[in-house]
This record gives sequence, structure tokens and C-alpha cells, in this order.
Amino acid sequence: MAGEVKSLAKDTVIYGLSSIVGRFLNWLLVPLYTAKLATGQYGIVTNVYAYVALLLIILTYGMETGFFRFINHEKCKDPMTVYSTSLISLAATSTAFIILLFIFLTPISRALDCADHPSYIAMMGVAVAADAFMAIPFSYLRYQKRPMRFAMLRCVNIGLNIGLNLLFFFVLYDPSLGVGYIFFANLISSLLMLPLLLPQLTGFKYRLDPKLLKEMLVYSLPLLVLGIAGIMNQNLDKILYPYLVADKAVAMSQLGIYGACCKVALVVMMFTQAFRFAYEPFIFAQNRRKGGDKLDAYSSAMKYFVVFGLVIFLTVMFYMDILRHFIAPAYWNGLQCVPVVMIADLFFGVFFNLSLWYKLTDRTIWGTWFSLIGLAITIALNIILVPRIGYMGCAWAAFACYGVMMVTSYFVGRAKHPLRYPVKRILAYFLFAMILYVAGSAIDTGSAWLDMAARTPLLLIYIAAVVRFEHIPLPHK
Repeated sequence: MAGEVKSLAKDTVIYGLSSIVGRFLNWLLVPLYTAKLATGQYGIVTNVYAYVALLLIILTYGMETGFFRFINHEKCKDPMTVYSTSLISLAATSTAFIILLFIFLTPISRALDCADHPSYIAMMGVAVAADAFMAIPFSYLRYQKRPMRFAMLRCVNIGLNIGLNLLFFFVLYDPSLGVGYIFFANLISSLLMLPLLLPQLTGFKYRLDPKLLKEMLVYSLPLLVLGIAGIMNQNLDKILYPYLVADKAVAMSQLGIYGACCKVALVVMMFTQAFRFAYEPFIFAQNRRKGGDKLDAYSSAMKYFVVFGLVIFLTVMFYMDILRHFIAPAYWNGLQCVPVVMIADLFFGVFFNLSLWYKLTDRTIWGTWFSLIGLAITIALNIILVPRIGYMGCAWAAFACYGVMMVTSYFVGRAKHPLRYPVKRILAYFLFAMILYVAGSAIDTGSAWLDMAARTPLLLIYIAAVVRFEHIPLPHK
């Protein structure tokens, strides 16, 4: 058993790092985009990629999870039938999507405020269809326990995308084609993955089992609801924004500013993702143990997640005078949304930690209910707030959405499967961090460097308080 857990941890690191590093490297393209593109152009990018995230969930329709469920089922006699059935299903739906997209390209482009550039929508549509289809070959690599090939292919895809972006924006750049370069780079990097995946797409007989497909769809489609609700909570504000602001040009400009500033706040989400890859195997491994010490492990994991998340928050906010150069000056007036978005992302991370109660008890339907509650809040508050306060309405909607999901999950979990979280201590750390944040924000010497120097002791005070009260041993010779 110890060897299996060790192998799981090793694979998790490889899968997790390839995803996190990829997200981080793509994140580093944001300074390039904001330097080269006007706010309205980056608004188009933000809007289109919000639709891409949603479409990717729809076009995979929970089939990845269904694939793992049925290929590992005790009744599975022929794994390749499960694999080929999944491939044929996704190939058919992805092809149908591309055909429908080109048939209705003009009205779709007009609806997405890209009437003058339908090629943007065409390129991203083909790219997302290809990515949806390739989800199954990548899942098959995971089934085969080939994390190194999985990571290598992911890194090649990321490298191609980044390399093409650098080529287009630094060598071949034409301002009239600005946004198109991003979508074209994405399209090429996605399509070039298909020949690299040929070993996973050849060498076996394709067979569609209608009965099996029906069973897989019955199993997978409910997961689609959860996936849509989850991704909409993250991206619906960027989809709705152009429809909630009367002037389309102003809407796209503001959306570009908001999208770029959200990238500054993304550091908390990347921390949450890194934590997630390590945490899910950890909790299921802990659950096999007996005794109360595993409950203490859950409690400590939650506490330290919040502590480190707040250290990241204070670091970003105290040194914003440096970090704001991550985006172009034309986007700086949107930085006011960063603290709100970062705390919203922290709430989401806490919600993820709290989700272990329904995962461990096989009551995952509660995850769907919490996500749907959050989606209702997201829709309502965006409609109410955006026309009044612009993109700050999006930020506060995210704050409320994840805050309510977090609190609701905590209280329902306490009734269904109580776990001993140190709530008072966590709240104390949170309130202390907020007091220090307000104190740091009040510092204004007229010099950015003096301001940051004066805020540094506040950050050190917070870290020292955590070390003191958590009895964390300091390194010594």
C-alpha cells in the first residue's frame, strides 16, 4: 500500500506540475498582450476565452470521468472498446460542432461583437473542438500510467503556443492583426498535437458499442451540469459583460482592463490549483487510516492553506507598486478590483478544502447544489451591479458567489459529516491580515519605494504571528 501511495504522489507531482507550469507560462504572456493590444482588443480576447472555457466543458460532456469509470469497472472485458467508443463519441460531437459553427459563423460572430473578424471565432472554434477530442487520448495516457509522456506532450503544446506568440508579436507583428495572432497561435498549437498523439489514436480496431455509449452518457451527463455551473461561476461575468453595458466599445475596453487585472490576481488561483493536486490524493490516503489523527491532518491542511493564501494576498497588495508593471499602464485603473478578486479566489480555495466531506462520503451531489447556488448569485449580482459600478460589480459578484458557497458548504458539512476545523483561529488570522492590509493601504509617503519599505514590517509581523502561535520551528544551525 505504501508503494502505491508513493507512486500516486509521484504521478500527481508530474501531472500537477505540467498543468501548473503551463498555466504559469501562459500567464507570463499577459504583459506581452497588454503592451501590444489596446484595452478593447484585449477585451475581445477575454470575452472569447470565457466562451472557450465553457465550450470545452460542453464538448467533453463529462466523458473523461466516464471513461475512467467504465474502463476501470470490474465488468469491463475489453478496455479498448471503452476507449474507442469514447473517441468516436467525442470525434462525432466535435465534428458536428465545427460544421454548425461554420454554418452559423456570421450570426455567431455578430453576437460576439466580432462581425468584422469572423476568423477569430472560426479559429477558436476549431481549436476548442480539437482540444475536446484530445481530452480522451490524454486520459488514456493517464490510464496507461504514462505521466512522463503526458507531461511532455502538454509542455510541447505550451511551448508551441508561447513560441508562436513571441514570433508573431516580436518578429511578424502587424497592429491590424493583433488579436488574430493570439487565436492563430492557439489554433496551430492545438492542431499540431494531433499528429503527436497518433500513437494513442492508431494500432487498435475502432469499435462503437451503442449500449456502452448510452451507459457512459447516462453516467457522464450529470457531471456536465456540475462542470457548467463551476466554469460559469468563473467566467460568466466575462460573458455577460458586453450585454450589460450599453456602449459595446466601452464594454470591451472595460472588460479588457478587468480581464488583465484578474490575471494579476490569478496568483492565488494558481496556488489553489497547486494545493489541489497534492490535496486530493492526500485526503483519500488519509481516509484509509484509523484514528483521530487523520482529522487533525484535515484541520491543519485547511488552516495552513488559509495562512499561506493570506501571505500571498498581503505580498501582492503591499508590493503592488512593482507588480502593477506586469500589465501595461493603460490597464492600471482596474487594479482596484485585485484585492476583491484575490479574496474571492481564497474563498474558492477554502470551499475546495471543505468539499472533502461530500467526497469522502460519496455525496457529491452536494457539490452540484453549491455550484448552482453560486451560479444564481453570480447571474443576479452581475445583472444588478455591472450597469452601476462596471467591472467592480464582477469582482463583488465573484466575492459573494464564492463566499456563500464556502459558508453554505461549511454549515451543511458540519451537519452531515462534522470535521473539527479551527474556525476561531482561522478567522483570527483572516481578520488580522485584513487589519494589516488596511494599515498598509493607508501608508502614503509620496514615494512608492518608501511605501513598500514601510509595508514590509507589516508583512513580517503577520508571518511572525503565525510562526509564534503555530509553534513553527525556525531553522537553526
